[in-house]
Amino acid sequence: EAMRKIITTLAMKNEEIQNFIYSLKQMMQNVEDNSSRVREDLESEFQSLYALLDELKDEMLTKIKQERASRTYELQTQVAACAKALESSEELLEAANQALGTANDHDFVQAAKQIKDSVTMAPAFRLSLKAKVSDNMSHLMVDFTQERRLLQALAFLPVPSTPEIDLAESLVADNCVTLAWRMPDDNSKIDHYVLEYRKTNFEGPPRAKEDQPWMVVEGIKGTEYTLSGLKFDMKYMNFRVRACNKAVAGEFSEPVTLETRAFMFRLDASTCHQNLRVEDLSVEWDATGGKVQDVKAREKDGKGRTASPANSPASPKRMPSGRGGRDRFTAESYTVLGDTLIDGDDHYWEVRYDRDSKAFGVGVAYRSLGKFDQLGKTSASWCLHLNNWLQVSFSAKHANKAKVLDVPVPDCIGVYCNFHEGFLSFYNARTKQLLHTFKVKFTQPVLPAFTVWCGSFHVSSGLQVPSAVKCLQKRNSTASSSNASLP
Repeated sequence: EAMRKIITTLAMKNEEIQNFIYSLKQMMQNVEDNSSRVREDLESEFQSLYALLDELKDEMLTKIKQERASRTYELQTQVAACAKALESSEELLEAANQALGTANDHDFVQAAKQIKDSVTMAPAFRLSLKAKVSDNMSHLMVDFTQERRLLQALAFLPVPSTPEIDLAESLVADNCVTLAWRMPDDNSKIDHYVLEYRKTNFEGPPRAKEDQPWMVVEGIKGTEYTLSGLKFDMKYMNFRVRACNKAVAGEFSEPVTLETRAFMFRLDASTCHQNLRVEDLSVEWDATGGKVQDVKAREKDGKGRTASPANSPASPKRMPSGRGGRDRFTAESYTVLGDTLIDGDDHYWEVRYDRDSKAFGVGVAYRSLGKFDQLGKTSASWCLHLNNWLQVSFSAKHANKAKVLDVPVPDCIGVYCNFHEGFLSFYNARTKQLLHTFKVKFTQPVLPAFTVWCGSFHVSSGLQVPSAVKCLQKRNSTASSSNASLP
């Protein structure tokens, strides 16, 4: 026995080392991949900076060319106007000199008058002798002194710190997981968080080799996130989170493992009536007999129970397929049982049925329920029964006694079973309205039980007991205790 323990311990240690080696190799590969990615990102950032500077340079050169052409045109226009005015003035000067040499007084007076009028209207007197534009181009220059200092002081954007998951603020309830975390330092530069989670059947730190992939939730702005509407079909969930800024993601937090306890079962196809077709957690009435599995072939190949996922270890409460040598339900007992015994704690599951079904029932039964027995008509079963045939009735049944329920008939029923306290309660699964409660002293383990005639239904398994149901059951339990203590 001591040697066996030593070998077992050594085997576990070997597995841990193998997992660690696998993790180290994966990390080395990640270092290579991430360094290549970071280098590419860095080159891309600098290339975008170079491209921006080149674009600015091209814009400035174009502006200088446009300014040069515009100013040259203005100055050339002024030069042409001045040259034309100067030419006109020289012609007037020559005419004046000629007039001064005229001996005839009358001719002189006429010439002088013409010269006077021409000088008054001469272009030279209307010209502005100030350049229209400046030859100074310094306002088109740039000074990158400040930008140069900023670039010289450029540093890598710091990698965000690693978050710390706060288990005290984290909660698993109502098939939801609320995870909270905190940053060890100032997180003002954090842009968002990335949460990863996966299901597992192994307690403790996450294993390097795991069949279940990490599921990713990105873009989380706060330090808390709720995953809702989960199906707890495995025992635990691993979680890790990391912070991201505008450029880079930080390291993942130390992963945590939270227990996701829920009642997980499947339908035992080996028990179902010949006219019921079972597919996973759905059942459909088939008047032609349905596609029935060969029970004898299943027993021969040694499987001993309905197929289960490879990552779901067999539960000690899961019953072997076949009914202990008995035939499946027959005659008018259109019944199918769950494959997992209830012999303690409290459990909850839901069933949604087709409203056009002519008859439907849901409840629990002992394994000893006879193959001809209908749910609620023997002392070995308890159920809610809906009859849509001829006239509608909704009732609670046990030991062939029925109590008509004066409540609206829901299309989805929640079943709560507390084995030790002896409560079997039925709820409207959507509103959590209590429909009926059986107070039972169970003498042996029970199984989820269902019946349908000319219809179909779907079972939701892997559910936790809803908080609203827990509160109602706690009140019922307190009231029962108080009544029991009265004389």
